[in-house]
Amino acid sequence: MNEEYNIPYETYNTELFFDLSADLLFIAGFDGYFRKVNPAACQLLEYSIEELLAEPINHFIHEEDREITSQMRANIRAGKPLLNFENRYVTKSGAIVWLSWTSMPLGELELVYAIAKNVTHLKKLEEERNALLTNLQKINKDLKKLTYTASHDMRSPVNNLLTVYSLLDTSKIVDEETSEYIAMLKKATEGLKETLDNYVDNISHNESLVIQSESLSFEKSLESVTGSIQSLIKDSKTSLIYDFSLAETVQFNKAYLDSIFLNLITNAIKYANPEHPPVITITSQKNTDTTQLIFTDNGRGFDILKVKDKIFGLNQTFHNHEDSKGIGLYLVYHHVQDMGGYIDVVSQTGLGTTFTIHFKN
Repeated sequence: MNEEYNIPYETYNTELFFDLSADLLFIAGFDGYFRKVNPAACQLLEYSIEELLAEPINHFIHEEDREITSQMRANIRAGKPLLNFENRYVTKSGAIVWLSWTSMPLGELELVYAIAKNVTHLKKLEEERNALLTNLQKINKDLKKLTYTASHDMRSPVNNLLTVYSLLDTSKIVDEETSEYIAMLKKATEGLKETLDNYVDNISHNESLVIQSESLSFEKSLESVTGSIQSLIKDSKTSLIYDFSLAETVQFNKAYLDSIFLNLITNAIKYANPEHPPVITITSQKNTDTTQLIFTDNGRGFDILKVKDKIFGLNQTFHNHEDSKGIGLYLVYHHVQDMGGYIDVVSQTGLGTTFTIHFKN
């Protein structure tokens, strides 16, 4: 080693190290008084060295933390080091600061050497985070209550409609078209009842943060959804083409899968190209990691480069339509993401859109 670095230990200025440290350095006695403090401690606590040495340490500690601090001090006197202990001190002006302590006892000298870090800013961030979490929990609770209430209150009129349908004697209806419309209304009402029941079931399951999944048939889910919107499909002259031969089933949540079909189909109809009727093609395929559902329409489409960061945002709309709320694609995205999947989108203005949903196997 170079001789110029072989400085004798006696020449180190330990006082300079003590005085210049940005951390709070203390030497305390077993009697509960500070014996020495550095300038950083004086600056934070707003007391002079003489003031800090003149009063018992408890005098500077927040009254709610004095008992636990006394217990920790007893452990130190018994020879146990103190690591990452946090308590509150009160400055001369009355402000509260949080300190994190590391303390080592020297029993033979009845002294404690301690380093403290000011963690007040971390505590404030923690308080803000906890307040935010509390607010989010309240909002979530209110939303669940609203959903429960809406689902419950809507069940009565839906059940009444089903009762009316059961009392109808369709054999006496001569007009075939009227009979067909009544059958469609009944099926739509039954679908609405099932949807309401599924919403309540999913909220109940989500209390445990576990989203229920099962093996589902793409075709059965599609038939259930299209049955509930049969009149919309018929009135819009929509052609629906599907082929699930390459992947017939998927492990997923039933209400989520129905919602995906419902929102993508109704969106395709809602934003159809006015120059020709809607054509919707739905296929599936499977590989090692994922099962894909490919949903293609010939609607208005959109400029993917302009809206790619907003496609699945809440309340984001890209076409003028009286029923546009910007909720459908938001729900589709979160249904897939919550179950570990993802979505690819390809679209071109005037030529339609393709959504490829990747379900995690």
